[in-house]
Amino acid sequence: MSALFEELDYCPTPIGALSLRRRRDLKLDVDVFEIKLGDESLMSSLFTATEIALARLGLAELGEGEARDVVVGGLGLGYTAQAVLESAAVRSLIVVDALQPVIEWHEKGLLPLGRTLADDQRCRLLHGDFFALAVSETGFDPEVPGRKFDAILVDIDHSPELLLDAGNESFYRPEGLCRLAAHLRPGGVFGLWSNDLPDEAFTARLGSVFAQARAEPVTFHNPLQDRPFTQTVYLAQTQSGPA
Repeated sequence: MSALFEELDYCPTPIGALSLRRRRDLKLDVDVFEIKLGDESLMSSLFTATEIALARLGLAELGEGEARDVVVGGLGLGYTAQAVLESAAVRSLIVVDALQPVIEWHEKGLLPLGRTLADDQRCRLLHGDFFALAVSETGFDPEVPGRKFDAILVDIDHSPELLLDAGNESFYRPEGLCRLAAHLRPGGVFGLWSNDLPDEAFTARLGSVFAQARAEPVTFHNPLQDRPFTQTVYLAQTQSGPA
């Protein structure tokens, strides 16, 4: 039997102490991996349904097609990125994370997915500030400035209103969303994970920038509370180009 608790790594960062922990949940009989930033819980392997749905719903919104190029903002435990790579239509994936240790955990195989992401030739793990790249003219690929993508999927803040860093607020306003949309191809999809229930005001804000927008509730069983729990995936799409 594995140890009941283990801190796999701990390191200071400019925004707080970051730790990777594994604990044994005796009731569920599973190992639970958790990423914490200070006292803030960033990610738990117990709750991955919406992270996976973010990828699958976002790609499904694109419809049929091949050679899709995707950006994921926020690496975490890697479940959104893994779900993107499950699609044979995906040609390339750039995963942007502001925390270098999180990238190294994947490269060292410390996480449940091991080196699944790091070893996939379609996938590049990029250390960078997603929000700064989103509003820049050069965008998300330092090797190809101005490159556009079919989908940009984001799982960083807890919700558009509950932010890990107050400096991210402008990204969720119309100007920030417009700059993000400029990095999408015609018909491209922006997807956003949220820990909260659908927010009509934010959905309307998306609709003011994108050709269409909606909020998709994702309900799953919470094993800690033994009841259903609902999170949200926001989906927005740019205007399609000429047929």
